[in-house]
Amino acid sequence: MTVPPLFDPLDSEDEDQLRRDTTSQDVGFEAGGAPGVGDDVRPARAHPRLRAWLHVEPFYWTMRVVYVCLAAGAIFAVYINGVAEGWWRAWGEKPSVAATAPTVQPTPAASPTASGEAAMSGGYQIGADGVLVRPAQYAADTYTKPELPEEAKENTERGAEAAAEYYLAVATYAWNTGDTSAISALSGDASGFAQSLINKIDNDYSNGWVYGKSLTVDHVLLLEPVPANGSDVPPNTIGVKFSVTAVDGTKCSGRRITVRNEEYQSTISLFMTWQENGWVETQGRAESNER
Repeated sequence: MTVPPLFDPLDSEDEDQLRRDTTSQDVGFEAGGAPGVGDDVRPARAHPRLRAWLHVEPFYWTMRVVYVCLAAGAIFAVYINGVAEGWWRAWGEKPSVAATAPTVQPTPAASPTASGEAAMSGGYQIGADGVLVRPAQYAADTYTKPELPEEAKENTERGAEAAAEYYLAVATYAWNTGDTSAISALSGDASGFAQSLINKIDNDYSNGWVYGKSLTVDHVLLLEPVPANGSDVPPNTIGVKFSVTAVDGTKCSGRRITVRNEEYQSTISLFMTWQENGWVETQGRAESNER
């Protein structure tokens, strides 16, 4: 009985092919037996996530390109808007002298303008303190302080009348100059009329000025002694009542100008008291006849 062989015998062609395959495998192991030997070729699976990201369908590649284009467009739009708004300069643009010059802060209102002229408001120059400058032709030193008449030095009714007229002239001078020292010296310490007058003048000049105020005595309506009462009417007091014509003139308060050149009539009553060889105002009242 014939026993078949375990392997079919190889013909010459199969044997040659087997030899070539074996040689090829040996050479492959010798050339690349371990990672990093012989050359710098990395293993085929060194970046599996990158290979997976690259090997996608054409549709997803298209979407990725669209997203990149949208992002680039948004960045370019921000850049163009920033150039238009002045947030930054255009690419390659050099700063000009005007762009690099320091910002000039506005000067106070009273300083000269770019043309060299002083800042104005309503025809008036604005002072460093923000108050309109008083015109030089109406400055305080253009007003002459009144002089006491000789008759006002007499202890008589006529002396009291002259002293009362002088008192009104000094009050008008105080309004036009802001100098209340003279009117204070001619008033009694307890005179509320004088204190109110001085306070008003001081208040006007704390933030402004006045000029063009006038007062003219038209008539003497009353001139008589006033009996002392032991309280607000001292002995040797003469009551004088005048009818006067007044003009308020021009008044400045800060940057506001008020002009009142219309004449109006008023009645002014004064108590003049003879004290220490002179007449002193101890009470007073002013009433406008038309306002």
